[in-house]
Amino acid sequence: MVSSLNVIDVSRVTPSDSSESLTLPLTFFDLIWYKLHPVERVIFYRLTDVTRPFFDSVIVPNLKSSLSSSLSHYLPLAGKLVWDSLDKKPTLVYSPNDGVSFTIAESKADFSLLTGNKPFPTTELYPLVPELRTSDESASAVSFQVTLFPNQGFCVGVAAHHAVLDGKTTTMFLKSWAYTCKLQQDQTVNASLLPQDLTPIYDRTVIKDPNDIETEVMNHWKSKLKIISDGNVKSLKILPTPEPSPDVVRFTLDLTREDIQTLRERLKRESSASSSPKELRLSTFVVTFSYAFTCLVRARGGDPKRPIGYVFSVDCRSLLDPPIPSNYFGNCLSASFNMKLTAETFMGEEGFLNAARMVSDSVEELDETVSSNIPEIFAANSSLPPGAQLISASGSSRFGVYGLDFGWGKPERVAIVSIDQGEVISMADGRDGIGGVELGFSLQKHEMENLIYLLPEGLKG
Repeated sequence: MVSSLNVIDVSRVTPSDSSESLTLPLTFFDLIWYKLHPVERVIFYRLTDVTRPFFDSVIVPNLKSSLSSSLSHYLPLAGKLVWDSLDKKPTLVYSPNDGVSFTIAESKADFSLLTGNKPFPTTELYPLVPELRTSDESASAVSFQVTLFPNQGFCVGVAAHHAVLDGKTTTMFLKSWAYTCKLQQDQTVNASLLPQDLTPIYDRTVIKDPNDIETEVMNHWKSKLKIISDGNVKSLKILPTPEPSPDVVRFTLDLTREDIQTLRERLKRESSASSSPKELRLSTFVVTFSYAFTCLVRARGGDPKRPIGYVFSVDCRSLLDPPIPSNYFGNCLSASFNMKLTAETFMGEEGFLNAARMVSDSVEELDETVSSNIPEIFAANSSLPPGAQLISASGSSRFGVYGLDFGWGKPERVAIVSIDQGEVISMADGRDGIGGVELGFSLQKHEMENLIYLLPEGLKG
C-alpha cells in the first residue's frame, strides 16, 4: 500500500543571481536521453528529534535559500529544454526569473523501513519523488521535493532530466547545494563562492564529433519514434514507461570493504585453478557488478539457453583525447554492451568467474574511441531478443553520495528510485566511507526472495 503523503506547499525557487540568459546546445551525449525517463533519487537524513515547527522554520528555509544560491552557479538547471522549429535539435535555455519546482511534504511512512536492509514495496518510494514536468513544447531540467518524517528524519527527492545532466553532473550539483547549505548556517563564512571542483564548465566546444554521431543518434530516434509513438521527434514529452507491478520490492545490500576483498580473493583462486588462468582486472566495480549480475541471473532461473546481456555506463571525461574537464556540465557517457550471452554461462560453479572475466575484458577495452560505438549500442539496446535479461548499472561508487551533508549529518540512505524502469543495479559508495559499496535492487517479490538467499552465499569465503 502506498504511504500517505501530505503536500504542504509547491513553489518555485529561482537563482539568487539571474540577470543573464544562457543557451546550451545539446551534444550527441545528451541527445541519447532526450525522450527517456528521468533519473530519480531520494536522499534520506535521520533526525529523530525533528518536529514540524523545526522543519518549517529551519530545515526548509535553509534548503530553499541555499538552493537559490547554488542555482546561480548552475543556471541551466533552472531553465528548460525547448526545440525551436528552425533547429535540428533541442536546446537548454535559461531566461531570467526561470526557476525549479520545489515541493514540501510530510509523510507517515516508516523511515526505518525505507532506509533499512529489509525488502519493502517499491511503491513506498514513489510519493517521495517530485514530478518532472514535460510537454510537447518544453521539459524541465530538474525538480526537488523535501519530505518530513516527524520524529524520524527528512528526505530530499530529486528528478533530473537525463538529457541535461548525467550522474557525475547531478552529484556535482548536489554537492554544491549541500556545501552551500552547510556553510550558510555558519554566518561567518561566505557561502556564495564554490570550490573549483564544484564549479561547472559549460564550454560545449570541448565535445568533438568528427564522425557526426549526432546525426546517427537523431536518425535512430526518428526511426524508433515512428514505431513506438506518433513519430513526432520534436515532442519533448518523456516516453511513457510501464507501471511496475504491485509486487515489485526493493532491497539494498551493503558490501563492506572486507566483503569485496573476500569476493576478489575468491576470483583469484578460481582463476588460477581454472583451465585457462588469466590475470583479471579486479577493480571494485568489476568485482561487485559481476557478483550482482551473476546472482540476478541465478535468481531468475528458467531456461539455461535464454539470452543474457549486460550494459554499464562509462564516464568518457578522462578517456577522450584530449580529456574533458571533470567538472564539465552535461552528459559525457558512453557504454559497454555485451548481449551475446546465455544464462547457463553464469548458472554453474564458475558463473561468477565467467562474469568477472567478461566484465574485466570490457573494462580493459575502454580507450579514447569509447564514444564512437554510441550509435551501435543505442541501436542494439532497442532491438533485444525476445525474453532477454539485460542487466545494467546505475550510479557509481565513485560519486561520494554519502558525503552529501547539508548541515544535519551524512545521509542514512541514498536510493535511486528509477532503477524500477528495468533490471538495473544501483551502485553507490558505502555509507561507512572506508571502501564499501551499496547495491540496490528492484525485483518481483519471488525473484527478490531468491536473490536475498543467493547474495550472502558467495561471501562465506
